[in-house]
Amino acid sequence: MFFIDYNRYLKQRSKLTLTPITQNLMASNPQEGIPTIFKGLVLLEYVARAKRPIQAAEIIEKLGLSKPTVNRILSQLEEERFLQREPVKKRYLPGPRARELVQSIMSNEALGAPRHSILQALSDEIGETCNCTMLDGDKTIYFDRVEANWPFRIQLPVGSRLPLHCTASGKLFLAHMKPRTRQRLISAAPLKRYTDRSITDPDLLIAELGKIKSDGIGVDDEELMDGMVALAVPIFNINNEICFTLAVHAPKVRKSLEELRQYLPSLRNAAASMASIYCAEEDAKEKL
Repeated sequence: MFFIDYNRYLKQRSKLTLTPITQNLMASNPQEGIPTIFKGLVLLEYVARAKRPIQAAEIIEKLGLSKPTVNRILSQLEEERFLQREPVKKRYLPGPRARELVQSIMSNEALGAPRHSILQALSDEIGETCNCTMLDGDKTIYFDRVEANWPFRIQLPVGSRLPLHCTASGKLFLAHMKPRTRQRLISAAPLKRYTDRSITDPDLLIAELGKIKSDGIGVDDEELMDGMVALAVPIFNINNEICFTLAVHAPKVRKSLEELRQYLPSLRNAAASMASIYCAEEDAKEKL
């Protein structure tokens, strides 16, 4: 029987703190072995946290599992669409079912109740629609949203997937990516023009992203829809990585971009509250 080399694994995942229950499971009588389901979850987590395609050989080395065990679990996860493979190099990436699971967790009403309350208060203060989005491949996806109480409003319900290059939240995600990842996404296909104000020149977009990262604010100045403006702020974890974004958008006839900017302090305060609830490790939460 083969076992995970947990001491080795813990050193490799220095950015991740396991719960006491999981640590106790690891430490308690390793001769009894660890359930296959736990090995599968650890493997899936490793691929998801890598933020790059992963070879099976790396998983075997880092997790201390045998080649037959890893190949069997990878095959099962791929078959069930929790993992997928690159078409050429055959490295592993999170699959569509894993992404759907993340979206379901983030949209869960019980888990998201505090976040939704913060969104509701922010929307009430600004008088406009507020939302939270996360990165989903080459798109952003809405996973929480509070609609403004106006007869005229823009319908983009939870689950809507929007392009990165012409949305306030999408440009924030791009701005904080590693340069190679960002360049690959920008260069993968021509940047679609949604309005006359959409930025479709990659060089101009990269310049815009530099300003966005410096300012800490994502801006959509009628770039996705004519007449709609939006602002977004990032929500960071303790490793200074974006967990998700918080945004507000409005019809320009009701609020201009400059009028929305007046609410940036409120947006940032709301983002800080969400970060303390959802984007801190357990040991960091105790210090907040």
